[in-house]
Order: sequence, then C-alpha cells, then structure tokens
Amino acid sequence: MNKWGFWVCLVSFLVVPFYTFADDGKCITCHDGIEKISEVDGMSHLSCTDCHKGDASAVEAEKAHTGMYGNPSDFRVIEETCGTCHPEEVENNMKSLHSTSAGIISGTRYDFGAQDRASIYANYAVKDDNPEGEFALAELAEVPYYDPSKPESSTNSTGDDYLRNQCLRCHLWSDGHQRDGDYRASGCAACHVVYSDAGLYEGGDKAIDKSQKDRPMFHRITSKIPETQCIHCHNRGGRTGVSFIGTMESDAYGTPWTSSGGKQGKLHGKNYNHLQADVHYDKGMTCIDCHTKQDLHGDGNIYAKKWQAVEVECEDCHGTMQKKSELKSSWGNPLTNLKAKDGKIVLTSKMTGKEHIVPQVSEAKYSSEGHTAMVNIPVHMEKLECYTCHATWAPQCYGCHAKQDIAKPNGDWLNSKEGGDISMASHKDNREKTAYSWNESRSYLRWETPIIGWNPEGKISTFIPGCQVFFTQMDGENNLVLNKTYTTVDGTSGIATNPIQPHTVTKKARTCADCHMSRKALGLGNGMYMIDKNFPEGSPIDFELERIVDEDGKQIQATNHVGARPLNKEEQQRIMRAGTCEACHGMDMDFWAKMKEEKEIKAAPNDEMHTLGIRRIMKSGVK
Repeated sequence: MNKWGFWVCLVSFLVVPFYTFADDGKCITCHDGIEKISEVDGMSHLSCTDCHKGDASAVEAEKAHTGMYGNPSDFRVIEETCGTCHPEEVENNMKSLHSTSAGIISGTRYDFGAQDRASIYANYAVKDDNPEGEFALAELAEVPYYDPSKPESSTNSTGDDYLRNQCLRCHLWSDGHQRDGDYRASGCAACHVVYSDAGLYEGGDKAIDKSQKDRPMFHRITSKIPETQCIHCHNRGGRTGVSFIGTMESDAYGTPWTSSGGKQGKLHGKNYNHLQADVHYDKGMTCIDCHTKQDLHGDGNIYAKKWQAVEVECEDCHGTMQKKSELKSSWGNPLTNLKAKDGKIVLTSKMTGKEHIVPQVSEAKYSSEGHTAMVNIPVHMEKLECYTCHATWAPQCYGCHAKQDIAKPNGDWLNSKEGGDISMASHKDNREKTAYSWNESRSYLRWETPIIGWNPEGKISTFIPGCQVFFTQMDGENNLVLNKTYTTVDGTSGIATNPIQPHTVTKKARTCADCHMSRKALGLGNGMYMIDKNFPEGSPIDFELERIVDEDGKQIQATNHVGARPLNKEEQQRIMRAGTCEACHGMDMDFWAKMKEEKEIKAAPNDEMHTLGIRRIMKSGVK
C-alpha cells in the first residue's frame, strides 16, 4: 500500500463514522433503503461519495450526480477509488489474463495466420518493468485495427476485427454483453458485485426501477462469488463455466416446449442441453473453492496463457499415489481453505462454510478398472492429467462460420465514445463503431469421447475444438470472400484444436476402450462427417473436422499453445495395441500385473513381442 492509500484508509476508518450520515443524508433522500456496500471493517463506513464521488449536499438529481462515477471500480477511475486502499491488487489485476485476454488474442491471430504463437497483444497496452519467472512477459501492445481497404498482413488482420467486435467483450475493462446470462459490471465489480442472470435489482433502494435490466442484485460488494457470476463470462471459448454446472449449448431448438407452448428462454444468446455436472459442483462447491486469489487476480506478472498463470492442480488437494495433500498449491502457496483434521484432508467451502472431506489418491479403494489403470499401468499416473480420464465429456463446437460485413460499421469492445461518465465508458451502448458487423454459426456440436493429445506441460490432456474459422466477407450484398480458412505461420491449417481442463470431472472415469479403441479419441476422426458434401460450393479443407492428425503422425490442425501437439504415429499404435489386449483380457488385474513385470513388454507390444508374451503367459498359467 502506498503512503496516500494508507492515509485515505485511516481517515476513512476514523473520520467517516462522524460524517457519513451528513454526507449520505441527501443521497438517501432518494436512495432510501439502499444496502450498505459491505460489512467489512474499513469498508462498512464508506459514504456514497467516497466511492461514487458526486455532490452529496445537492438535492436535485442532476446536480448531485455531476462528476459521479456510476461504477467506481471501473479500471478507468480505479486509481481514485479501489486503488487507494488496494493498490497491489489493482496493479496485479491490470496485468492479469482477466484484463489482457492475451491467450485469446494470440490464439485467434495465430489461427488467422497473422502471427506465431507468442503473445504480443492485449486488449490495451500493458507493461511490466520487473517481470519475474520463466513465462513472465515485459509488455504487450494493444490489438491493431483492421482496414478492409488495405491488404491483410500481420498488422491488418480480419482476426483483429473479429476480436474487437465479438470475442473481446469478456475482460475486466468491459462490462460485457447486456443480455440474460451476461449481465455484469467492469473492473473489480465484474466479479465482486453479483448480478443475476436476468440483471434485475432485488434490493431495497426505492429509487431503482426493479424492472430495468443491467442492474446488480444488491448494492453490495462481496468476496463470496458464486459460480453463476463466473459464468457471465466463462460461457464462450473453452466454456468451462457452463460445463462445470453440466450444461452445453444445443443446436438452438429451444425444446422441449414450455407449458405456454413456447420455446425455452435463452442464456448468453443460446439454448442449453443439461449433461452430467462436475462432481465438485454436485458436492456443493464453487469456482472459488479451488481457484485462489492469485489465479483470479494474478501475481503481478504478465502471462501469455492460462496454464502459465493458474497455480492449482488436482494433486494439490487430492495428493498423489505416494503421498497425501501437502495443503499447498503447485506453486508452493498455502491453500487457505484446506486443512488436515482427524487424519483427513478437509476443504471448507468459501461460499457456505461447509466442510468437505477430500478423497486422497494414496488412500483410495480402486475398482478393478481403477487398479489396472493406476497401479498396474503406472504410466497413466506419470503422463496423464487426472482429468484426461476423469472428464467423461467435453464441449466440442466444430466449425466456426464467421461472416463479416464491411458495409456495416459496428461496435468495438475496445474503443469507447468520449464524454460523459468515464466509469461507464465500457458499456455496450458507449462503443465506437470502429469495427465491422459479424455473424457466427457452426457446423455441429458433440460432447462425447473427447480427443486426447499432449498439452504444453508435457502431459496427455483433453483436446477440444478451438477457433475453427471459415471466414466469409461481405460488402452488403456482394460476396468478397467465401468460406476461407487460413494457414498458420507454421504451415498447419488455421482450423484449431487445443488442450483444455474441461471442468467436467466425474468420480467414474472414462472407460479404457473410450481412448484405447477409439480413432476419434486419438485425433484420427470417426469418418462420419463428410466435409465436401457439407460445402455445396466447395470445401476449403479436405479433412474431417474431428481429424487433427493422420496415421503417420502428421499434424493437420493447429494447436495454439507452444509445446502442445497431437499423438504421433508410435504413440497412436501403442495406445491402439493396448486396446487390442483390452478387447480380450479386459480388466484382468493379474494379466496387467504380469505385463508390468515383464520389462520387454512393459509397453504395449508389437506383433513379435505379443507372440513372445503369449507364450510366457501361457507357461505361467495366467489366463
């Protein structure tokens, strides 16, 4: 905390109790019944004008609201408000992925052929004079604009316009899309002030119209953030928020019918199917029970991708085969809501205070399948992420059909009109029309049998479709570009598939056959989707959308993460060969234990080794 922040906090705490009534007296003439912003010491005594500014002595609304901040936590004014008491948190947040969108931007631009996989751009320019650690970056520039009158280039990409008009509505500088499921504020309030899906005020302030949309539920700031608040942003891209609660967008039918005979309502502009929720959600946990302050606020460094910035891993709570949880994150920071109690590891919910006993891998009682996978074939524990098996489904949105109309200038999520209340500059209605109009659609949706491949941390992970853009450009009625796909600077198709933690964990894992006997899981496709027949005017690609690699191990689709890749030829064959064994031997634990003991056939054998193995096993009497 800087010296001025200290004095402001001290004065607020000591003096405010004596003048709060006087300062707020005129405000509550109209805003009678409004909730106290917080019960936390040091914040509970804040007056209206301490945060919102304005003129508390005025009785006319126009005069009272002159110079007022509608959202004091917006990053454009935050140095005068939240930053006076929380300077470190503010500085960290401005460099965090929640503010920069660095991974979204670099991935999209890579798929549009505009750059390599390194992060060079953010929503707004950001700089760090003291980057620390292997992945910390020194600076990022602001995303360029797109000019259709100039040739496409590394600094004039249609992908930049796509980002500005569509993708970049979810970051802390913006208050996002004003529609059911997406209502929220910008800045600190994006998380810490809770909105309902309907965006309606439910508090006691008599001056606020309770039928008007885009209002928080209550005039209250909180650290108890429900998963519904996270989902106001995390419903696109990786879709981890909606996946966590067991929902995935449907093909927009909106049925079954409602009792009135109409279609079901939409959230985030989509209709939803209900699938199996994440086991943590079913147990009553929410996002903040796992994700730490550092995960959400950042640690003061600028990072390129989520995997570089998130400190929690499954093993941090559940331990390993060798030892129980050590009650700290993979980065070594204490997990404050995790403790040892009566020989158990217990997690206390940050939302409800409920205690959850956390199962430990080292103490688990395994089924025959679990024993085979985790004990008799230890390479699974060494080389696979826990969720590769335990995420039984993942959202798969194949083919992003994106249409741009350069005859229709449209809102730019990064460029706001000047004038008025600067704290509300990020509101949707205040966007400058410095981007163009885009429409999105897709080819088809799946959720079963997610693809597997190597993630940038060197482990086998779930993969889902990323930015699979088929780009069409219109100038009013005139078609300029039809279903164009890009080629990355690395020579792969810009149609992308990427590693993800899908947040769909279940106690019962995927079956062995679901990976070892599935061409789709290995990234080879399932042969069902006829790409050429789905493009009546000619397909720009010659591969199935679920096919990310061929049988020779040649990568077909892009991955947006350095170090991530599909399975190579040898890995594919080894996995499928084990599937051949599984077809006959099933989960016979003695058989798989014998496989582990025989060094020559520790890995799935080739034909010659298989014959040798059969002879030895027959001699040993193992069936």
